[in-house]
Amino acid sequence: MAEYDLKAPIGAVKRKKIRGRGNGSGRGRKCGRGDKGQNSRAGGGVRLGFEGGQMPLYRRVARRGFSNARFRKQYSEVNLGSLERKFENGETVDTAALYQRGLISRPRARVKILGKGSLTKTLSVTVDRVSESARGKIVELGGTVTESQKSKTSDPGEANEKTPEAKTPDMSVTEENKDGE
Repeated sequence: MAEYDLKAPIGAVKRKKIRGRGNGSGRGRKCGRGDKGQNSRAGGGVRLGFEGGQMPLYRRVARRGFSNARFRKQYSEVNLGSLERKFENGETVDTAALYQRGLISRPRARVKILGKGSLTKTLSVTVDRVSESARGKIVELGGTVTESQKSKTSDPGEANEKTPEAKTPDMSVTEENKDGE
C-alpha cells in the first residue's frame, strides 16, 4: 500500500452545510429552522437547562449537606487466592511486586489485601491496608503484615498521649511568694 492509496473511511469527511443560498440548494429560504418561533429567529434559543418556565431539574432536585466523595481514597483490592497463585513461599508482597505480576494496574496504586481464598505459603506483606481475615490467615502461617499507612480508625486518645502537654506556670500562693518578692 502506497501513500497515495490512503483514503478516509466512507462518511468520515463531510461537506459543510451551506444554508440560505436558494431553494435549489435544498437548504434555502428557512435554512432548516422551520416556521416562526423563538428558535427560528437570529439569536434565538434558550439557555442550557431551561424548561420553558417550568421549574428546571437542577432546581427541583434537593441538594443538602457536604459529600466527601471527591476526596475518598480508592484501593486496588487483591485477594489471598491471587497471592497464592502468583507468589512463592517466603517472598515479599508489596505494591511493586503486585504490579510486576499483573495483580494491580497502576504501579503507585493504594492496595488492600482481602481474605478471600486460601493461603498455604509464608509471605511478608507490606501494603496500605489488610483486612482482619487476611491478616489472621497470613500471621497464622508465620508470615508478617505491615501496613504502610496509619489507619484513620485508630484510637483517638492515642494521638493525645503522644503530644506533650503545655506546661502552665504554677500561680498558687506559697510561703515564698506571699510577701510579693
